[in-house]
Amino acid sequence: MKSCLTLFFIWAVLPCNTLRAQKLFEEANDDLVRQIDRMYKNGLDYLAKSQTDGGNWSDNSYGSEAGVVGLATLALLARGDDPEFGPYRLTVKRSLDYVLARQDKKTGYIGSSMYNHGFATLALAEAYGITNDLRLGPALQQATDLILGSQKGNTKGAWRYGPESKDADTTVSGAQMVALFAARNAGLSVPESAIEKAIEFFISCQDSSGGFGYTSKSGPNQPRSAIGCLVLALSKDTDSKAYKQSVKYLMENASHDGQGHKFYSLYYTSQAVFRADPSLWRVWNSKNVKRLLSSQSDDGSWSGNYGKAFSTSAALLSLALNYRYLPIYER
Repeated sequence: MKSCLTLFFIWAVLPCNTLRAQKLFEEANDDLVRQIDRMYKNGLDYLAKSQTDGGNWSDNSYGSEAGVVGLATLALLARGDDPEFGPYRLTVKRSLDYVLARQDKKTGYIGSSMYNHGFATLALAEAYGITNDLRLGPALQQATDLILGSQKGNTKGAWRYGPESKDADTTVSGAQMVALFAARNAGLSVPESAIEKAIEFFISCQDSSGGFGYTSKSGPNQPRSAIGCLVLALSKDTDSKAYKQSVKYLMENASHDGQGHKFYSLYYTSQAVFRADPSLWRVWNSKNVKRLLSSQSDDGSWSGNYGKAFSTSAALLSLALNYRYLPIYER
């Protein structure tokens, strides 16, 4: 009876988007749900108000990078707001226009680095299933083909800064892997052999503690280890020793400060923790909400090393697991 009354109360007082989010929330605390949604909306309002007419953000040079615009697009879509109706529809349209305009029509390459390409491809994949924009399917196919083609020419079976790179690192490779999983979720064909080959590279960079280094086992840190843990989880490799060790590393080392890369680290660590353990996620999520609430500016933004557009988008995406509208955020 109590749960029925609670559900009735929620339907009676919360706005439509919050109602839909509540159905997906794992949090039982309605006050926390409202707090997160209010904080998230304030962040989206900042992105909407500060976006240029061209679709990018001009707070610094990073706001014009296709990958940052892609992350902002994801943040806008992740709360369940409709990209074709409602207050953020024009913001989403402009950001997708911007990403598509930066794609090489011959090669499918987006932006000026594989970092940009990976995050931009992820945005296209997540937008593809929830908009009627007929440009997205062909663009996503081209972008996915470029990732796969780049891997074939890479001696490590992974990725680095450019499509022609012969060496690899875990950060660039993580962006490509998440994009491939999202493309697969969207219905594109991604060979299992490509996933397996990249997983081999990641495991070659994992040390005995379970953490992941940059180009080898040496120097594991939180952001790279969160990426490795997430990639293994997305590959459904959760029974392996490598995955269990990666979760152990995160449980012992993860902080909300991210070892100098706060918002980048929050983006990946929140996803990795969410997939690792529900009880661990609730503790992590509660602390993350409190810290982000205390550091959010009056205009709804967050500030960091790479500018407000990136920091705000990454902060929001670290909260987006509370909604789980995007397929890539489903357990």
